[in-house]
Amino acid sequence: MFFVQSFSSLRNQAYLYIRFGAQYGPLVSNGEWYRLITAIFVHGGFLHLLFNSYALFYFGSIVESIYGVEKFVFAYLLTGVIGNLATHLLYYRAISVGASGSIFGLIGMLFALGFRRDTPFFMRQFTGYALLPMIIFNIVYGFIPGTGINNAAHIGGFITGMVLGYVMTPRPAYAFWKKSVNVLWKSIAFVCAGLVVLSFILLVGFSTR
Repeated sequence: MFFVQSFSSLRNQAYLYIRFGAQYGPLVSNGEWYRLITAIFVHGGFLHLLFNSYALFYFGSIVESIYGVEKFVFAYLLTGVIGNLATHLLYYRAISVGASGSIFGLIGMLFALGFRRDTPFFMRQFTGYALLPMIIFNIVYGFIPGTGINNAAHIGGFITGMVLGYVMTPRPAYAFWKKSVNVLWKSIAFVCAGLVVLSFILLVGFSTR
């Protein structure tokens, strides 16, 4: 997405973001609900993309190894959408892009995982209280005027991730033998991927031009 966006002939930055799927409250209210999804995959510059990619690689790898690919895909999309819904309510007329809501959702999952009784001891180093300084710093920094950080997406994604981290069971070794559970989560992951594809199809075909 960033590669295609970089070669666009559009010069108005705000319109460029909107054209490529940014979230904008009035458009979402006008029926372009899919922007709650497409905005996750649009970034406002190379540094924005770089920082989010690094955070996704680090925290995403941990979440994926603990919960499995299917639960990771579901959590990533759900927390991002909830974060964007929070943005829609609190920053209605702001143009919002980025995967920060999803990434904070993954952080929220790991944070809550540290308080489950069945969490193995070796996971304590990157779950629970171990993440608290980083969480506090990023949220406080987001409230500083002029930073341009969307704390609504951060907090919305984080809280949703905490709920998921507390209620979703980490993938045990014997889960591979529970075919019905695996089929269910694989189906959910395919639905999530289908929603992303559908959202971009709708963006190309029906969005405000």
